[in-house]
Amino acid sequence: MTTASIRVPLTRLDHADPVLLRELLQHVERIASTGAFTLGEEVAAFEREFAAYCETSHAVGVGSGTDALALGLRALGVGPGDEVIVPANSFVASAEAVTLVGATPRLVDVDAETQLLTADIVERNLRPATRCVIPVHLYGRTVELDPIVALARDAGISVLEDACQAHGARYRGRRVGSIGDAGCFSFYPAKNLGAWGDGGALVTNDPRIDERVRRLRAHGEGPRYHHTVCGTTSRLDALHAAVLRVKLRRLDDTNAGRRAVARALTAALGDVLVTPPPPAEGHDHVYHQYVVRTERRDALRNHLAAAGIASAVHYPVAIHLTGAYASLGMKRGSLPVVEELARTICSLPIMASMTADEIGEVARAALSFDQPREVAA
Repeated sequence: MTTASIRVPLTRLDHADPVLLRELLQHVERIASTGAFTLGEEVAAFEREFAAYCETSHAVGVGSGTDALALGLRALGVGPGDEVIVPANSFVASAEAVTLVGATPRLVDVDAETQLLTADIVERNLRPATRCVIPVHLYGRTVELDPIVALARDAGISVLEDACQAHGARYRGRRVGSIGDAGCFSFYPAKNLGAWGDGGALVTNDPRIDERVRRLRAHGEGPRYHHTVCGTTSRLDALHAAVLRVKLRRLDDTNAGRRAVARALTAALGDVLVTPPPPAEGHDHVYHQYVVRTERRDALRNHLAAAGIASAVHYPVAIHLTGAYASLGMKRGSLPVVEELARTICSLPIMASMTADEIGEVARAALSFDQPREVAA
């Protein structure tokens, strides 16, 4: 790929905001001076605040979004011999968590317009071994959840929301993560709500799920040195919790800024690329990624790089075609929508701090790219 010095990055992390960085460092120093690095009151305070924000009764801080999914599945009783429906258009962790608990991911296609799971797709893929479905609010766009939840209730299966890219998004007035049996979040640094390392959380209104995940995250312990089940080490660090508490208070403003930037990008790009469709009525999009489509994706990325514009592909290989899931025996062509997306998608810069000049630079670079807009259905 031909590159120039990057003038517009894909995103900016906290070190790029001097005011925020100073505030966060004060809280890091406060935690460091106490030596209370593992769980403790800082994590408990974040859990209370995050549960209130997500409008759930409980939140459990864990080591990563992947752990939130895996521990959530274990808390729901999913294990060997079970199948879990997972959209193949996602980060591999959505399926990987299923594998980690000994179950089998049933990888399925997605809707061509929203690029998300639908109730019709779930219904077509229900089998006797199906125990759970994981709808993924990919890139920050909300899944049409009510029909999936109703279908799951009728089928006697669980719904575990993967909201790892959709912090703060609302679906028909409710926060994502609060609608299924439980919801899972990642606090990877580049997320809309990001820590200073790996971290995650599970939210739920079910006290039994909350208790099970709390036990599982700390070696199945309760009380001290009494291990009732075989768990793991997956605790949210107190330093991360302190950072997240500060940034949680800014999250709604951050999301509003990302939506405004996305609207401006869409308007500026015109018809040169297939831009993300706006969220439908009752839905939301917090634009963790701003994903366009083009038949000449690699050429576009080279063109942007030469103009100093960063880009990425989320994700270039569909989960069912990765080496990790070759054992499922799914061949190219088995999930046509997902495979077409993997071939044509491109993530452009998106951040709440993006200036009008930066939006203009991205748009000018894209508008000067000579290619057909049409993308195969």
